[in-house]
Amino acid sequence: MNTFPDAILNKLRAPGPLIAPSILSADFAALGAELRSVESADWVHVDVMDGRFVPNITIGPLVAAAAARVSPLPIDCHLMIVEPERYVAEFAKAGAHLITVHAEASPHLDRTVAAVREAGCWAGVSLNPHTHESCLEYVLERLDVVLLMTVNPGFGGQSLIDRVFPKVERVRERIERRGLQTRVQVDGGVKADNIRRFTDAGADVMVAGSAVFGAPDRAAAIAALRSAALRGA
Repeated sequence: MNTFPDAILNKLRAPGPLIAPSILSADFAALGAELRSVESADWVHVDVMDGRFVPNITIGPLVAAAAARVSPLPIDCHLMIVEPERYVAEFAKAGAHLITVHAEASPHLDRTVAAVREAGCWAGVSLNPHTHESCLEYVLERLDVVLLMTVNPGFGGQSLIDRVFPKVERVRERIERRGLQTRVQVDGGVKADNIRRFTDAGADVMVAGSAVFGAPDRAAAIAALRSAALRGA
């Protein structure tokens, strides 16, 4: 069981829509200042890539630990790596509050989810755009978050893949049918002019990279995303 401070638990459990800026789009030469500029958001999304599961290499536990020291927000680590089970304990020690692994990279997915929970973190499973949601069938009750990729993972700034919206709807339906509190997170191509489509489909946590860190005023960009998610652009 996790022992997070109440302030972190409240943010993890807050009613959606929640905005989770991805530091993949941040300026790493000034990461502390970048994180402080998005404190009006809800979570901080940390994209971890290994150059094997996805065609890019990004960051590891040291950067996650630095983010956890600076930001008062939940640290949401998305492991786009092979053999994620080997690194769960390191990211938990670094200060991750949520660790998400890919179903495609985890042949023993139930065991990996159990390891995340045993490390004291919320557990998430991510699906690439082509992966059918049926692979969640035997782990869904153990998940705090399902993360649906709305672009092919590996790089920021991509355009979303429209055909993922029915999958968002189906995952939300599965969760509600079972009476679960599992959050539905989406990652890729989220902008103020399309975010309402995600919330209408059933997502309640939106990862946004360039839409936040590409804006001169990050607080205003976050407010615009939140407003558009609630009322439409």
